[in-house]
Amino acid sequence: MRNVLALLVFLGLALAQGYRGLSLGTPYPEQGINPGESVTLSLTLKNYGLPPQTVRLALELPQGWQGVLMGGGRLVRAAFLAPDQEASLTLKLQPPKDLKPGAYRARVVAEGQGARAELPLTFLVGQGLPKRLSLEAELPILKGPPTSSFRYRVTLRNESDQDLLVSLEYEAPKGFQVTFTPAFSGQQVTSLPMKAGESKDLDVEVSLPKTTKADTYTVKVRALAGEARAELSLALEVTGKPELSFTTKEGRLSGRAYAGRENPVKLLVKNTGSAPIKNLSFSASEPSGWEVKWDPEKIDLLEPDQEKEVTARIKPSPRAVAGDYMVTLQASADEGVSESLDYRVTVLTSTLWGLVGVGIAAVGVLVLGFAVSRFGRR
Repeated sequence: MRNVLALLVFLGLALAQGYRGLSLGTPYPEQGINPGESVTLSLTLKNYGLPPQTVRLALELPQGWQGVLMGGGRLVRAAFLAPDQEASLTLKLQPPKDLKPGAYRARVVAEGQGARAELPLTFLVGQGLPKRLSLEAELPILKGPPTSSFRYRVTLRNESDQDLLVSLEYEAPKGFQVTFTPAFSGQQVTSLPMKAGESKDLDVEVSLPKTTKADTYTVKVRALAGEARAELSLALEVTGKPELSFTTKEGRLSGRAYAGRENPVKLLVKNTGSAPIKNLSFSASEPSGWEVKWDPEKIDLLEPDQEKEVTARIKPSPRAVAGDYMVTLQASADEGVSESLDYRVTVLTSTLWGLVGVGIAAVGVLVLGFAVSRFGRR
């Protein structure tokens, strides 16, 4: 900061006094770096009141260091400047990988027609920021049924002075799927580049199986870049949702019954959801004069994935004539859970009553024959 203020004061005084010459500067001429870390600096070269000219550029580097000057995306060794014109340059340095801690000095020299400018640079090796990442969630705990979308807004920060390529990983319960999407983007990513000191917002979306049981689950999100590592725990409070399956044991929705006789129908109830079904009871809508009894009449609790058998004892009216009838069977529980099915009953007349009818008819014929034979002669 002192160097920047000194440069601004110098430029101010130079302008006030009608300074003529070359200036060469950078915002941070002295900085700390890590061993083996490459360095990139932005430089500004300006002509103050001199005639148009070509300014030659040179580098003086510590032993073993390599460096280049770039302008307009190309390597340069000179810049042409008109009066009061400036040029933007980029200095790229690569120190040796086995560089020992200490202070290393370099110099950039700009030389024109009767004018010269020098920029001394100092690099304090071993005093740079270590590679460091951080993760922070806006809302680290979300609650909802397994069918809902669990989406977390997470901020990833590169808290080092180096550009990093960050990989994204997760650890989650079996069947859970986790995706990373940069905020306001529809493209999923597994890694992303981050500049030194940069922050990026990510949408972390967790999808889970529909049958996930009600409970609290944890998903761990990780960001990795070399030895830099950050981890964040996200919590999911799954409330669960009960769902009822109700059908006959054999899968058929029709059967036969005799009038006036109780006929059992085997049924299965199953909880296909992720939360318990409570206070499950049974009812029926049947034709007039019919009866439907249940065994059992009620199930207090049906856990997720649990299945139980119930019996509906259907008794057609004794006066029911042969034919097809519809009976609606229904199972209902707390929280509005219900399911019903239509069961078609084909009523048959009893063979015993058929024999009785034939006997009565035969007796009638005999009585009629006796009456004719006795009273017909008169």
